Parts: sequence; C-alpha cells; structure tokens
Amino acid sequence: MKKPNYKKELMMLPLLLVSIAMCIGGHFILQPNYQDNHWAEYSLAALPFLMFAVVIIAIKIAIKADKDEE
Repeated sequence: MKKPNYKKELMMLPLLLVSIAMCIGGHFILQPNYQDNHWAEYSLAALPFLMFAVVIIAIKIAIKADKDEE
C-alpha cells in the first residue's frame, strides 16, 4: 500500500474554499435588498455553471495526480 501524498491533496483545498465562497455569496445575493437588481439574477443563474467548472478542474487535478503517482 502506498503512502498518501498529502501535498497533492492539499492542492484541492483552494478549490474547496472557492466553492464555499460561491455558496455563501449566492445566499448573500438572495437577500431581499438585491431582489430588484438584474446583476443579481444573472449572477445566481451563472453560479451552478461556475461550480460545475470547479468540479471539472478538480477532476483534472485528481487525474493528473493519479497519473503522477504511477
């Protein structure tokens, strides 16, 4: 059994923090103060696509890290 490479796993931590920030930001934009702003509507509509992009980046990093281990 191979020893885990924690450096490669810690590379994913910024992606986690970005996705957490997007979730918190999305809930912040849902406040009634921003209800009539058009930019808020477009930002909330784009949020799932941005999160999907973060997932794709994380998968690419994981595949690259797995290939480097072999």
